[in-house]
Amino acid sequence: MEKITKELSGKTALVTGGTKGIGKAIADELASLGATVIVSARHEPAEKLPYHFIQADVTNSDSISELAGQVLNQFGSLDILINNVGGTSAPAGGFSVLSDEDWENDLQLNLLAAIKLDKALVPSMIERNTGVVIHISSLNGKLPLYASNLSYGVSKAALNNYSKALANEVAIKGIRVIAVSPGMVNTTAMKAFLHNYASAIGKSFDETQQLVMDSLGGVPMNRLAQPEEIAHLVGFLSSPKASYITGTNYVIDGGTIPTTF
Repeated sequence: MEKITKELSGKTALVTGGTKGIGKAIADELASLGATVIVSARHEPAEKLPYHFIQADVTNSDSISELAGQVLNQFGSLDILINNVGGTSAPAGGFSVLSDEDWENDLQLNLLAAIKLDKALVPSMIERNTGVVIHISSLNGKLPLYASNLSYGVSKAALNNYSKALANEVAIKGIRVIAVSPGMVNTTAMKAFLHNYASAIGKSFDETQQLVMDSLGGVPMNRLAQPEEIAHLVGFLSSPKASYITGTNYVIDGGTIPTTF
């Protein structure tokens, strides 16, 4: 019987924040396509994952250097880098309630972590003239919600701009760089955000979810995405089938942002 070679066989991938939510779904997707998957997170998962785990805090420069060193020392090279880590703990309420620390934390987590990890790992891709870097951004990078997550949206907008600039710089060196911007996704992080926002504005969870959807202009599909739906797109973009795609930001939001030409 002829052996079937999977699209990512022989490739090594790192997924930051890969132990839960969108990151876990992406790790599963890349593994299903044949990749050797490494996941990192601040804390070791409660349940053992079928991937190589490296504990790392990507908001810490020393931790990033150690993570990159372990990846290259143990696996020799990296083919796919998924900068998935992101989030916010900043309060709702607009610009006047955000402290300097809120801004610094969101910029560190949603922008600088990716920049620093790219700087640590992309040079090894350039040496081999091949590699894929995907930045998991957010719909809020295009549609910032000032009342609920202003600093998060601003940091993701900056990530989008950086991603495009990096793509233009390294395309000639064989590296593809892409951003993926999900809308509302059914994850524990999204539920925590909605619960916190509901408490802040004195509404129920369901009312708050609908309020956020409405504030985005509505979601034509009238539901949240599942993490696996984001992961399927990332799997395709990581594969040779997407070999002519770089410098693009893929919005996957159930139709929230109108298509423009």
